[in-house]
Amino acid sequence: MTASGILPDHRLKTLFDTGVISADTPPAEGQIQPASIDLRLGSHAWRLRASFLPGPGRTVSDRLNEDVVMHTVDLTNGAVLETGCVYLAPLQERLKLPPGLSAAMNPKSSTGRIDVFTRVITDHGVAFDQAPADYDGPLYAEICPCTFSILARTGDRLSQIRFREGAHVPLRDVTVSVDLAGFEDGIVGYRARRHAGLVDLAKIGGHERTRFWEPMYAPDRRLILDPGEFYILASREAVSIGAEEAAEMAPIATEIGEFRAHYAGFFDPGFGIAEAGGTGSRAVLEVRGRDVPFILEHGQPIARLVYEPMREAPEIPYGRVASNYQAQGLKLSKFFR
Repeated sequence: MTASGILPDHRLKTLFDTGVISADTPPAEGQIQPASIDLRLGSHAWRLRASFLPGPGRTVSDRLNEDVVMHTVDLTNGAVLETGCVYLAPLQERLKLPPGLSAAMNPKSSTGRIDVFTRVITDHGVAFDQAPADYDGPLYAEICPCTFSILARTGDRLSQIRFREGAHVPLRDVTVSVDLAGFEDGIVGYRARRHAGLVDLAKIGGHERTRFWEPMYAPDRRLILDPGEFYILASREAVSIGAEEAAEMAPIATEIGEFRAHYAGFFDPGFGIAEAGGTGSRAVLEVRGRDVPFILEHGQPIARLVYEPMREAPEIPYGRVASNYQAQGLKLSKFFR
């Protein structure tokens, strides 16, 4: 046990009981993870002209005027969120953080792997995906599908939240490199097909991968990333997160290259450990080419994994119950078969 760190599952459950988290409906099955809580979409979303941060002294509602909001989308029976558009959806969960307890948010793995750019906004916020200690207010999800349009509904979970007690004290940084030696059938990754069909968030395993993804090969162990294209790759190294630590993959390191590596950065305690069936788990990398074509080579550093302590070990580590990505190699989002 440490004096500061990320709250585990059994501590997260008490946050609902004590009013630190309040919600429109009781927690759903599977919503509480080993070191995070899934956040659920509310009943509607607004189509925005552009993204924004409210800034000090202003709430999100203060900014939602006719200059920003284009129209309202009803999510209760499902609605299509279009590629290239920016939406803002109130979340069902609300925070009332005590002193010493802060929160950080991130897209869920399944969200990042379909190239849906999602960030959480708070009232008075000056940064995305952060709620400081003493924050008392609502949460909103900014949603921008970048490659595939999505069919979203009330209760869908695109984002997740972690709670940190005390200061952020990293344990260590680990650099991971890209595997271009090839996995099954020599495939080294996938490139998203533009103008593909709709991804229905309610259909797990309900989408044929070949309609959405083009397999990539690298016979010389090199791959050229095209600007603006979205790729799914995997790390060369197996990743292991101990039961008393958590990790986050930094979304970008500008000195590494002309690409963004990883939208969804939370790694739960238990990921990749043998006791939870995770031997050989790789980090799947959501990579977007940036300004110029860029050559990746096998073993080239591509991202950083930052470890920090758990406040306590979770009762149920990642992989101990059904999980989509434990012991993964090169794996697409759970929506594809």
